Amino acid sequence: MFSYKIFYASALTVLFYLGLSSFTPENTGGPSNGYVINTIVLDAGHGGKDPGAGQGREKKYALDITLRVGKKIKEAFPDVNVIYTRDKDVFVPLHERAAIANRNKADLFISIHCNANTKPHVKGTETYVMGLHKTQDNLDLAKKENNVILLEEDYKKTYKGFNPESPLAHIMLANYQHAFMTQSTNFAARVEKYFGNVNGMRSRGVKQAGFLVIWETTMPSVLIETGYLSNAEDSRVLASEKGREEMADAIFRAFEEYKK
Repeated sequence: MFSYKIFYASALTVLFYLGLSSFTPENTGGPSNGYVINTIVLDAGHGGKDPGAGQGREKKYALDITLRVGKKIKEAFPDVNVIYTRDKDVFVPLHERAAIANRNKADLFISIHCNANTKPHVKGTETYVMGLHKTQDNLDLAKKENNVILLEEDYKKTYKGFNPESPLAHIMLANYQHAFMTQSTNFAARVEKYFGNVNGMRSRGVKQAGFLVIWETTMPSVLIETGYLSNAEDSRVLASEKGREEMADAIFRAFEEYKK
């Protein structure tokens, strides 16, 4: 069973080592109180032995879009340090992805994925922030993504007993990022706004779920689902270089606006 004491002890340990133990929500506003973006971590979902959805297409498309976003940010904002959790087809454990962001004291963490559903008519983009599960679909999606930890060695030790099949554990994870919710939601809303302008795609809006890849990050964080590979229309967009470029540009535009 997932322990409240272990969960909060882990959270406080991360905050302590990052010098954020005195962090309060009111310290996370706009430029007036010092929140600036100097470092961003871009996380291409899945990779290596973890193919993701669509028989390996997800890990391929997610990496391509992520690298495109990073290139655009570097060109437009040379002062921003862009770090990738992976820049090739390799497997990176979920906890290491968050650790990369924490070690580099990132100001924003973006995890990029593609979606899938047993219902082929379901289509569109979604951007997730940490939070309580509002629908069973959100919970099921979080479970699917979090089951990747089963591919890791000693996952029970690494994630302190976290059970990816437990609804309670996922709900408890949501409490961790409460302090970063405002900024995370702010950025997520901008991503979905620009996704709505991509030809052939439609935005399904900002949602909340308990993804392990962002629960340990100590900065505003989002997980982006760039479309459903199980849907013919979304799949065509993501399969084309033009479509992936448009998706990357939408994420970049959201970042550009958010940074300002």
